[in-house]
Amino acid sequence: MGTVNSCHNEARIQFEAFQDQRHSVGNILRVHSRDMEIDYRTRLTAMLDVTRFLLKQGLPFRGHDESTSSSNREITLSIINDIGDKFFSLMVDEARDSSVKEHMGVVLRYVNKEGCVIERFLAVVHVPDTSSHSLKMAIDALFVQHGLSLSRLRGQGYDGASNMRGEFNGLKSLILQENPFAMYVHCFSHQLQLVLVAVAHDNFTVSEFFGYITMIVNISGASCKRRDQLRKIQHDKIIAELESGEITSGKGKNQETNLARPGDTRWGSHYLTLLRLCSMWSSVIEVLGNVHDDASYSANKGVAAGLIEKMESYQFVFVLHLMKYILGITNELSLSLQQGDQNIVQAMSLDNMLTCGHGRRRGQLITNFHHYRVEIFCQKLVETEKHLVFPLVYRMIELALVLPAATASVERVFSAMKTVKTDLRNKMGDEWMNDSLVVYIEKDIFSTIENEQILQHFQRMQSRRIQLSPFVPTRQPSQTSVPTQK
Repeated sequence: MGTVNSCHNEARIQFEAFQDQRHSVGNILRVHSRDMEIDYRTRLTAMLDVTRFLLKQGLPFRGHDESTSSSNREITLSIINDIGDKFFSLMVDEARDSSVKEHMGVVLRYVNKEGCVIERFLAVVHVPDTSSHSLKMAIDALFVQHGLSLSRLRGQGYDGASNMRGEFNGLKSLILQENPFAMYVHCFSHQLQLVLVAVAHDNFTVSEFFGYITMIVNISGASCKRRDQLRKIQHDKIIAELESGEITSGKGKNQETNLARPGDTRWGSHYLTLLRLCSMWSSVIEVLGNVHDDASYSANKGVAAGLIEKMESYQFVFVLHLMKYILGITNELSLSLQQGDQNIVQAMSLDNMLTCGHGRRRGQLITNFHHYRVEIFCQKLVETEKHLVFPLVYRMIELALVLPAATASVERVFSAMKTVKTDLRNKMGDEWMNDSLVVYIEKDIFSTIENEQILQHFQRMQSRRIQLSPFVPTRQPSQTSVPTQK
């Protein structure tokens, strides 16, 4: 009715367009929403892949975001689910980060469903001080946060600090008051180091020798100028020996090094100091001679001259080689005690054998007794379901495996903390640092967490402008062959 541009014809055209489903408003919105969702998922996945790469390399972002959108939630949840209601042991140590804040590192040890011994990093917690009561309160809060029960604790291992092993007010005593079954095991590596230091101090000759060693290290590295001078002299010496054929080059050989200061509580530090001094002997004497010649104070001249005279004496050289030989023997034992899969059974008998495992356990030294009587027996019990028939036998083996022998795992956590929180990132918050440490240390679990789990966790945190539906991979159509007629 009417002309082409009449109101009636305009209304008719609009009505027909409304009835066309392909051009309807709802269909257009659905098509655009689907395209926007695909683009949104693509952007999130790309950002997540970049984040994964940075976290695996120990390179967290420099921002101060303390949000809860980290993969740490998924990884920690996997660890807690793996522990379940099993017995576990607790390993704790404390250290300072680059911003001089006290932190407590916590590692749990347990036997998983397959009968394998597992050590997992749980958290690094900031504590106001390192008193035993502060550490106990931090552990209680951590257990409540992750739904862990102190009643399932069967072992605790710390270093030799008084706030840890004190008989009355130490952390081990506070835990034993609540759970008398949480057996305390003094860290074997720390115990060995403290025994060596105590015996050395009881012998006048050896104690005097290490006193001079400390003075030599301090004088040689008292300033950046002297340290650079020592490195330069040692570098020129190595170049000359390489050219003359006295030493050979190769991977891992002739690395640039410096004197190491010995510490009574640092594993193998005395042995490392003696090795460095032997390899840099002539360079150290030359630096001390330069200190004597260049010193403006007569006291420094006298100290440098006295140290050179002492180093060139027969008694000093004899004690040096004697202690290097003795500490070399105990160093092998110390390295065995610091292995990642160490436990109380293995620590009691160290007849070493080389394993041929895979991944993190590849090429580690364990005992024959431990390998056949503990690891194989415990895993075979689970595989054959004999642990259900002999539950008490399995329980005894499980408890023996759970008990820790050394706190090396916690020390490795603090080494990772120095990688993640550096001087350039010293303003990193505690929560962000802990999240970064979890994904950096537990890389094997992190690799099993799929992007979809993290994306859905990100979606559930709060309402988003675009809500992603769970991703369901489409099946590829199977190509069925059509029989041909002959």
